[in-house]
Amino acid sequence: MPETVPAPTVDDALALGLTAAEYELICSQHGAAPNRLELAMFSLLWSEHCAYKHSRKLLRTLPTEGPHVVMGPGENAGAVDLGGGLACAFKVESHNHPSSVEPFQGAATGVGGILRDIFAVGARPIAVLDSLRFGEPFTAPAVAGEADGAAGEELARQAHTARQARTRYLLEGAVSGIGHYGNSIGVPTVGGEVYFEAPYEQNCLVNAMALGLASAEKLVRSAAAGPGNLLVLFGAATGRDGIGGASVLASAELGADEGKRPTVQVGDPFEEKKLLECSLELLERGLLVSLQDLGAAGLTSSAAEMAAKGGVGIDIDVAQVPLREPGMEAFEVMVSESQERMLCVVAPGALEEVLECCAKWEVNGDAIGSVSDHGRVRVFSGDLLLGDMAVEALVDGCPLYDLAPEKPATPTYPTPPPTLAAGASPQDTLLALLASPNIASRRPLFERYDPIVQSRTVRRPEQADAAVLRLPDGGALAVSIDGNGRRVAADPYRGTVAAVLECASNLACVGAEPLGTTNNLNFGNPEKAHIAWQLSESVRGLGDACRALGAPVVGGNVSLYNEGLRGPIYPTPVIGMVGRLPDARRAGQMGFVGASAAIALLGPFAPSPGASELAKLHGEPLPDGLGEIDIDAVRAAQAAVRAGVRAGAVMSAHDIAEGGLAVALAECCLAGKLGAEIVLDELLGPAAGAEAPALAAMLFGEGTGGFLISGEEQALRGLDEGVSIRVIGSVGGDSLSIDLRGESLVALTLAQLAGAHAKLGELFL
Repeated sequence: MPETVPAPTVDDALALGLTAAEYELICSQHGAAPNRLELAMFSLLWSEHCAYKHSRKLLRTLPTEGPHVVMGPGENAGAVDLGGGLACAFKVESHNHPSSVEPFQGAATGVGGILRDIFAVGARPIAVLDSLRFGEPFTAPAVAGEADGAAGEELARQAHTARQARTRYLLEGAVSGIGHYGNSIGVPTVGGEVYFEAPYEQNCLVNAMALGLASAEKLVRSAAAGPGNLLVLFGAATGRDGIGGASVLASAELGADEGKRPTVQVGDPFEEKKLLECSLELLERGLLVSLQDLGAAGLTSSAAEMAAKGGVGIDIDVAQVPLREPGMEAFEVMVSESQERMLCVVAPGALEEVLECCAKWEVNGDAIGSVSDHGRVRVFSGDLLLGDMAVEALVDGCPLYDLAPEKPATPTYPTPPPTLAAGASPQDTLLALLASPNIASRRPLFERYDPIVQSRTVRRPEQADAAVLRLPDGGALAVSIDGNGRRVAADPYRGTVAAVLECASNLACVGAEPLGTTNNLNFGNPEKAHIAWQLSESVRGLGDACRALGAPVVGGNVSLYNEGLRGPIYPTPVIGMVGRLPDARRAGQMGFVGASAAIALLGPFAPSPGASELAKLHGEPLPDGLGEIDIDAVRAAQAAVRAGVRAGAVMSAHDIAEGGLAVALAECCLAGKLGAEIVLDELLGPAAGAEAPALAAMLFGEGTGGFLISGEEQALRGLDEGVSIRVIGSVGGDSLSIDLRGESLVALTLAQLAGAHAKLGELFL
């Protein structure tokens, strides 16, 4: 019988993050008030992080099937077919709240967790990418009431300095944690992105994406099966670190950090390397029935979800779980999120071989339970039954909530302070944009990571718009991760469509065609109407764009309640996309090559200053919406670029994103160490003149669908008759010059461009 101690009350349930109504529902489904262990397990599996109770209905609207999909949502990672019997497994997940509390371990264990998701399906991890968001590193926006006379100004200055120091602490810790884990385990970090915006100041975002290769026929699922089979826990011992970690931290808004640090997991990449090799050998030898990573909610979620997927029950004996710390209670064992652990189902006859393999790799391995047909999760300590819960109630009993979305009547986010005069010259504006934190070179970050270990990397960071990895058949895999929270904040639907198209454009620039998509939806509190509106509109945009591109969503993650005392983060859907190109030797690059090559602007580029990086520097508020996006026209432009890269007609390709046309030109010059001579006459025309608004929009405005390509002029003009292609200059020299009707607008040497672009280096001195 379960332990005979006083049952927890509704107050205990509230303290664990449940609502009073949810507690009553648990009591009803359970048939009685749950005991202490049972309530802890219910509270985790019914948390936002595990149950997706505010997002699951929306996620059901996303496209998840397609000709290349091998494994879709619901498993540790999704997978797409690469041809020749090979599959690519990939996924992106967040470790936002733990990283906001302890950035080094939060980011490191985020990498470790996503890698386990990859080898849990039987794929060998081959790459990691990261998507990061932090507060402003150089200037901090004033907060209302901070400045009141000289004393107030001093307090404001001190507050600004403290916020900048926190941003730099979080940045340094997260980057170091990512580099430490990935470099140590021997998986290259091949790409990523980082943005700096005030709304991320109190709640940074750390999203990690990983991908791996496997035989399509040997991918393994996580469903437990076979009553009488054994449950084996292998990997690191279980400790108190991570108790109530990701599953609790990710299901509530962040206030003060005090008292939360012990809930952050501690990672050991060397232990994970052994776990990885052990897992892959066990799978290769056919010794496992199923395999599951122990992530959020630890043994509780892994065991219950394996049972639910297989339609079976599971018995666990906590007395058999190897512990790092003495005196751990049963509920601590069941909810600990200690890292580097896996749970598998093994036929009794294979147990000895499984444990021998674990011993070979110096990995702990112990049988801790069994599969049954009773449809329950039962927790024992020896012969003593401590908890007995229906699998259906634990995993599927949590109510799914309908959102109440409502577009806000007033702006949600404060206007940023101006840092560039509105009348600045085009040349000064370009230098300011190149030095802005959201555009400056990410080299100081990438230098912390090893991008070439495993010897597959064809295009490393800042060589191309997407990372490229060589495949055994001579082809290549391309991967991109992207998202612009400011533009999504201005228009959740179109901003998300643009993010999806940006990923596909990045793939097109290296010659790859999209096969599938993963996503991490980072939003604030969905119980608030304006956040619910952001989330609903963003998911609608994600679905529409993925359907149009034929790049279904094969998995992902939702991270909600990303709010601090000053409000929510920008709505930040991070999009990861995988594509294939037939010949790794033809992979496209961003930098200009070949003096005298023609430079052309391709695609339906209609730049606008609204929500642009320039608008931020000018201190302009977010607009109420973005311009229309012609997805079909953008897709046609992507196809033309992709075909040109594959045929060799396009020598370099770069999509136009943050900072607009002028910044894209500078980036191509810097990447190729070659200058360019540009004439804007054809783009602006004689009627537009050199009026400041039209000129600024053309040079620095942002939009979707524009590409900068270079190559032999006749070859460029012949790419596709249905796509706009305008030759605007040529490659050559050691400077970037931009002219309009004989007047010089920009004349900057490569050294001057590089000096401005190196601004982020100041953060890592």
